[in-house]
Amino acid sequence: MKILFLTNNKDVSKPLIDWLQEGDEVLVNGEPLTPDVMAQLSPEIVISYGYRHIIKRDVLSLLDDGFFNLHVSMLPFNRGADPNVWSFLDDTPKGVTIHRIDEGLDTGPIVVQREVYFDEAKETLSATYAKLQAEIQDLFREHWPAIRDGSAPRVKAQGPGSYHQAREFAALRSVLMGPEGWAVPISLFRHRYDKLKNAGGAA
Repeated sequence: MKILFLTNNKDVSKPLIDWLQEGDEVLVNGEPLTPDVMAQLSPEIVISYGYRHIIKRDVLSLLDDGFFNLHVSMLPFNRGADPNVWSFLDDTPKGVTIHRIDEGLDTGPIVVQREVYFDEAKETLSATYAKLQAEIQDLFREHWPAIRDGSAPRVKAQGPGSYHQAREFAALRSVLMGPEGWAVPISLFRHRYDKLKNAGGAA
């Protein structure tokens, strides 16, 4: 099978790319996807993982039901940018989801998802991110046969969930992460956010 793998984070996605290449032809792309690119590459299935570009209708229509996204949140919660960050700041369920891509942003039918639990008194932001990446890659490997042969489930996400744009966390990042950066403990990360909200500095 010819797989088009969309990513702008090759460090994170490399293990899955390498694994898929053991049995299939994998083409890797990080640029915006157009009908011309699709015609040139002629993929049978498209996998998006850490990809920063929106796939538009004219592209989606070229491969019916063949686009899948790996998202590190429990959809419909935390659609959009920085899902792991907002799962802590909004105190929403944490987890990973594989879903079909439609014209919305992380709104397509769910194939499979897995809730992930953290000890927030001990975990750092970087550690939770790494754990979610490991979980979603394991989930993808487990369900790849069904995704590959077209038998994967289609489940509509329940409820409105939540959505965030990249600019929202960008405005808070330096304050919330502090000198620790990605190594900031989750408890401290949330404490800083609550303090900022109480002072009227966060939406």
